[in-house]
Amino acid sequence: MSPLVYILVIVFLAWLYDFYNGMNDAANAIATTISTRALTPGQAIMLAWFFNILGAFLTTRVAATVGKGIVDPVTVEQSVWVAALIGAILWSAFCTHRGIPISITHSLIGGIIGAAVLSSGLAVLKWAGIRKVLIALVLSPLVGFILAYVLMLAVLWTFRWIHPSKANRVFRLGQIASASFMALAHGSNDTQNAMGMITAALLASGYLSQFTVPFWVTFGSAFFMGLGTAVGGWKVIRTLGMRMVKIDPSQGFTAETSGAAAIIGATLLGAPISTTHVISTAVMGVGATRRLSAVRWGIARDIVITWILTIPGAAIFAGAAWFVVRGLF
Repeated sequence: MSPLVYILVIVFLAWLYDFYNGMNDAANAIATTISTRALTPGQAIMLAWFFNILGAFLTTRVAATVGKGIVDPVTVEQSVWVAALIGAILWSAFCTHRGIPISITHSLIGGIIGAAVLSSGLAVLKWAGIRKVLIALVLSPLVGFILAYVLMLAVLWTFRWIHPSKANRVFRLGQIASASFMALAHGSNDTQNAMGMITAALLASGYLSQFTVPFWVTFGSAFFMGLGTAVGGWKVIRTLGMRMVKIDPSQGFTAETSGAAAIIGATLLGAPISTTHVISTAVMGVGATRRLSAVRWGIARDIVITWILTIPGAAIFAGAAWFVVRGLF
């Protein structure tokens, strides 16, 4: 297959993956804002789309980790990148249409690992990059929970003398800012997954001499993620924003602010994390300040189980895809 056709296939698959990323992770930026009625669904979606796109231009450190930190793009077959994207898309679509909030980022990491190992064996993996991903996988949800719990306690103490109805009016306005911050953070981290894949393919095909993300790759990746957000994964939004814990505007503001802070920190370190993990545990954190029973731990348990299954699940899908596409590339 010619290098140009290969690049076109990669771009199509990467942006389809981005679309599902936006659909599933739409809940990250807007679920709590909708559930507290701080914004209408239409307003929240358009806000999230705009700030997702804006966030994509903050840095490209995560794209470098995804594109060259798991495997060397020059040493693996073209079929590996194609199969990795197909595996990530299949896993993401499967979970999104069932209303399961997952880590779209880790579905791609799992896809890369599964296809690369079947193609070239374990030796092709860069364990330093994988270690960074796994450390972030464990630490980012904990940071999200702790930040949200502590910030919620501070909010409760600061506003202890203010009538709840008045405080809720203030925090509904505050949620416009916190949802914008969350959408910006989400775009800064998750948009870079597709950017990294496309740039790796351009590098391996000789269209680039070094790993530098072109402007059109950044803009296109941001646009299609924003488009997925605009379409919205309503089942996921209902699970995260309405079923797991009933929250008020102050809790929505706190969860979004603390979750966004944790995501931005990881992005600046070049760590591809799950924004779903972070905002989900942030929601748990604010709920736990009221009482532990306020969190519907059965739903939380199901979400955690899905997190654990995402990397191996996507790896299996990608491995199966590799057997199908390896003869074409």
